[in-house]
Amino acid sequence: MDRRSVLRGGLVTGAGLAAVPLLGSGASAAWRPSGRPVLTHGVQSGEATAETAVVWTRADRASRMLVEVSRRPDFRGARVLRGPLLGPDSDFTGKVRLRGLPAGERLHYRVRAESLDRHGLNSQPLVGSLRTAPRKGGVRFVWTGDIAGQGWGIAPDLGGMKIFRAMRAARPDFFLCSGDTVYADGPLAETVTLPDGRIWRNIVTPEKAKVAETLAEYRGQFSYNLLDDHLRAFAAEVPQVNQWDDHEVTNNWYPGEVLTDTRYTERRVDVLAGRARQAFHEWLPTGSDRVYRKLSYGPRLDLFVLDMRTFKDVNDGNTYADRRRGLLGAEQRAWLIHELKRSRATWKVIAADLPLGLVVPDGATAQEGVAQGDAGAPKGRELEIAEVLSAAHRARVKGIVFLTADVHYTAAHHYDPSRAAVADFTPFWEFVSGPAHAGAFGPNALDGTFGPEAVFVHAPPVANTSPAEGYQHFGEVVIDGETGAFRVDLRDADGTSLYNKTLLP
Repeated sequence: MDRRSVLRGGLVTGAGLAAVPLLGSGASAAWRPSGRPVLTHGVQSGEATAETAVVWTRADRASRMLVEVSRRPDFRGARVLRGPLLGPDSDFTGKVRLRGLPAGERLHYRVRAESLDRHGLNSQPLVGSLRTAPRKGGVRFVWTGDIAGQGWGIAPDLGGMKIFRAMRAARPDFFLCSGDTVYADGPLAETVTLPDGRIWRNIVTPEKAKVAETLAEYRGQFSYNLLDDHLRAFAAEVPQVNQWDDHEVTNNWYPGEVLTDTRYTERRVDVLAGRARQAFHEWLPTGSDRVYRKLSYGPRLDLFVLDMRTFKDVNDGNTYADRRRGLLGAEQRAWLIHELKRSRATWKVIAADLPLGLVVPDGATAQEGVAQGDAGAPKGRELEIAEVLSAAHRARVKGIVFLTADVHYTAAHHYDPSRAAVADFTPFWEFVSGPAHAGAFGPNALDGTFGPEAVFVHAPPVANTSPAEGYQHFGEVVIDGETGAFRVDLRDADGTSLYNKTLLP
């Protein structure tokens, strides 16, 4: 039994995010509360490069977003930016792209919402901070995935999403969320009885009481997570890099799928995915509508964020011989190979929302991930990964490391052609982390095609172990600016290191 069977811009300096229309249709467009605007879900930042970053907020009504930016926490000499109009068409969320920032510095920002009825009537300000990417020197970041899944929502009397407190204490330069940022297909019950008799008491909103189908319900998945104090404090201090996996839409989805799940009245996955994608970009501090992208953090790190959903083929037996099929699609695959070849960074970290060598079933015969279950020559989606690894090997690309989540436990895998069914790739590591706040599962079986060895595994003894019982994980990477050494720590929800590995350039 694995985790898949259990079961919420604009006007900026320079060109940037699209402006949000003020007026929409329906009752939400007509309703306008009186008095001072309120920022309802805190502030977030994301996509922090050496010169730019995105700042996000949400108001309770139509208003204009205002942002101040300063090197100083007292905001003396702050730069003031008039941001987008926050309106119903974006669920009153908005973003401002900051430009011309100094590299490698801690910057402070302050956000207000300005009333459209009365000039100068602003919300109470909310403050945040972010660190821009360095032009030289080291980098520290954390990663995990799988938030509020398998029925385990926010339980304040059990400490809430405590893992975000531990990640915040690590003082990372940024946070990579490796997918399953929400569980849109995982309704919450008000109470769950734990094995020791304690009662887990979820905060439950109307949108989290059923599977998400409408745009409002998908928006509600993202807004729910920001009800947690630890996550909201973390988001105000640590810039995010977000990718999606399956549960932002529904379990194990792929384009063109038609659901048989009777909980859904809208069963066309393409329709659901469109709504989920809109909510994803509205409620997270993303910088563009494209999920796959490269972000550079000085000479030591290039981060390649993959999209293994939008172009995915059917979850069948995964034993075909057609190289045109796969998880990435032809355009993204060519982009990844090209960018790996031209990267001059010491380390090329590939953020994959599905692990490479772990067998991830979808039912009795279908496969959800890359591996198709035998140790022989590449078949199915393995052909696509083999092409990427082979091209990088022939171009003598060094320093590739894969980071992933998805399987709800933490592990360190080493891949080597001396153990593999293929020989034309350079040995590399894959580090798995998660869940952040969801049921813990595992471990999954390894497929030997690319010669993986499980050097470390930390998984629960019982399927769907609750966050109250441990087995929640995040990973931390520290790259030394002088030596280029790449240290990985696989940590538990309290921040204790369970395993570490240092890779040399």
